Amino acid sequence: MTSSTETTEGASPLTHFDARGQAHMVDVGAKVPTHRIAVASGCIEMQPETLILINSGTAKKGDVFGVARLAGIMAAKKTSSLIPLCHPLALTRVAVDFDAPSDSSLHYTAVVCRATVESFGPTGVEMEALTAVQVALLTIYDMCKAVDRDMVINGVRVEEKRGGKSGYYPALP
Repeated sequence: MTSSTETTEGASPLTHFDARGQAHMVDVGAKVPTHRIAVASGCIEMQPETLILINSGTAKKGDVFGVARLAGIMAAKKTSSLIPLCHPLALTRVAVDFDAPSDSSLHYTAVVCRATVESFGPTGVEMEALTAVQVALLTIYDMCKAVDRDMVINGVRVEEKRGGKSGYYPALP
């Protein structure tokens, strides 16, 4: 019987390792280019007063969501510089959006960040979408840490992906 990380031949199914177990960049040269889309999301929990400050536009460092959106877009474009085995990709679209509830009666509130990344190429864009979300949320933390050091980033995940040989992948609810 084989484990979930082992094939019947004993080689790892993890594509970033060669037959000798050495890390390598996957060869995507023979793969057919297709339209690729990935959506990732995550959230940052904060005090309701912190969200009020962000929404009022009076945070000392400026437009928190605007700066975080730009940081997320820039991060998606730089993913291959941050993640060693990611391919540099020609992205055709990066969108970073935020959703924040307006109910300030809660003990904390969560701002949800969602990144959609698209390209036309031989490999997927999940890592770019995940990187966009992480950096956008880290930017919110950086811009608001002076008033709320208890913020927590969590729940970062791929929500869906489209394109390539595996087609459509919806994440479990």
